[in-house]
Amino acid sequence: MSTKTLPVLDANQLADGQMKEVAFDDGKVLVARLGDKVVSTSAYCTHYGAPLAKGVLSADGRITCPWHGACFNACTGDIEDAPAFFGIHSFPAKVEDGKIHVTADPKFTKKDDNLVRQATIPEKLNLQESTGVVIIGGGSGALHTIESLRENGYTEPITVISKESYVPIDRTKLSKALPTQVSKVQLRTPEELRDRYGVSFKTNATATSVDTGSKIVKYTTQSDTTELTLPYTTLVLAVGALPRRLPIPNADLSNVFTLRFLEDAQKIDQACKTGTRLVVIGTSFISMEVANTLAKKVSSVHMIGMESTPFEMIMGKEVGEGLKEVLGKGITFHMEASVDSITASSANPPLATGVKLKDGTVLEADVIILGVGVAPATQFLANGNSGIKLEKDGGIVVDEYLRVPGVENVFAIGDIAMFPQTENRSPRRIEHWNVAGNHGRAVGRTIAGKGHPFSKIPIFWSAQGLRYCGLGGKSNYDDIFIKGNPKEGKFVAWYFKDGKVTAVASMGSDPVVMKSSELMRLGIMPSAEEIKNGADVLQIDISSSKAKETVEKLKSW
Repeated sequence: MSTKTLPVLDANQLADGQMKEVAFDDGKVLVARLGDKVVSTSAYCTHYGAPLAKGVLSADGRITCPWHGACFNACTGDIEDAPAFFGIHSFPAKVEDGKIHVTADPKFTKKDDNLVRQATIPEKLNLQESTGVVIIGGGSGALHTIESLRENGYTEPITVISKESYVPIDRTKLSKALPTQVSKVQLRTPEELRDRYGVSFKTNATATSVDTGSKIVKYTTQSDTTELTLPYTTLVLAVGALPRRLPIPNADLSNVFTLRFLEDAQKIDQACKTGTRLVVIGTSFISMEVANTLAKKVSSVHMIGMESTPFEMIMGKEVGEGLKEVLGKGITFHMEASVDSITASSANPPLATGVKLKDGTVLEADVIILGVGVAPATQFLANGNSGIKLEKDGGIVVDEYLRVPGVENVFAIGDIAMFPQTENRSPRRIEHWNVAGNHGRAVGRTIAGKGHPFSKIPIFWSAQGLRYCGLGGKSNYDDIFIKGNPKEGKFVAWYFKDGKVTAVASMGSDPVVMKSSELMRLGIMPSAEEIKNGADVLQIDISSSKAKETVEKLKSW
């Protein structure tokens, strides 16, 4: 390694609680001051490359990315929160002769893959396929659990049972870009998971039952339907959810698709050619993203929704109308509409030819995509002696450590976990990729003996710069305050209930949502009245030593 020590900034140009991006050789580093301490790290987020200097610094040493909420330890570069899967580099920094000096290898200061810092893996991993941690599910939650276990010193075996034919992928890219190659979206290679992390990753494997008394998982594989047995010491349920299909005629025809897996994206991409008439049923964010992606390729896109405008239940009518304008270019909307049936050809086998609405309207279609929600993939837990109670919707109630009550050493994370939310402690499932990742990181720490109650405000993002934090849905707000114009793609929307902020949405206003998520985490978000009277969350100090003294009285670091 060839390091250099260079003066990067006058010491008096960096105030307590401030961070700046500065030049280093022909690259960039981030410098920050936390009280009397000066620290330096990589300048860019390892998730999608956002400049961290435009993010949020908190006095407990957290640097939050301005775009998607990835969070890093300012002193070590370690990951604090998803969605980043790689830590950032931490560089020695000191003040000498009135200058801040940073010592770094220049190759780690350029905005490319060299910014990625691999997790520190403990030595002498136990690679025997025996009792240890067994994870059912191969998505974001599973990978973050693996990362967190190893980062926190866990050396025992880790085995993953995954229905999918590939290792964990960046599922958020499926609706945004319809990728067709695993290599474009995989987050770790199979070889890396095996050789570096010591994981036995079983693809094309389906869990059939769990016996929590005997601590055994039974599963089958695509190549062998004989039931196999796998013992565990600790079980992590990270099975996610499966797309729903409408209970209407012809919803299972071959040109009617759902989007959850890479294979779905491949099939949709192949089916949608120039001249294709596409109908999308449902106005979820995933539906809107895939419709927006395909509108540039197909001849027409019709979207059907039951609300008066997309996202009305989550974000209200005014914001929904704005997002419809910004995200819905090239899409014809049919709102406050219900689907009667899918029409089909007389061919053998038949193909879907259109969607019939209950008012009699028929929308002709060559391809139909269903975006009508998902259901927890937990049905297998009803088999055998799982001892795990399933709620009516298939979810699993967990405690503040994401443990399943009443059974020993079993955790549930992600889409299936009904967790006591940080904001109001009410149990709720949050179906978002980023939540699953943060659940996994928390469970990994707990299993490794370094756990603490999970406390993270849910963060969501979508295409074209939409950010959201907090709890969505009309039951979680009774008032909305909007600054800016949603139809112009630049706004901040504040959601209030009983005079308190419950959620914040924005476009073109970074890092308001990420700062708000930190204020909500710390319990010092301004009230509804203060926001309406002009309180600026970006001006609230949570990063200086003075702020730490104040905040420590409200929340334990």
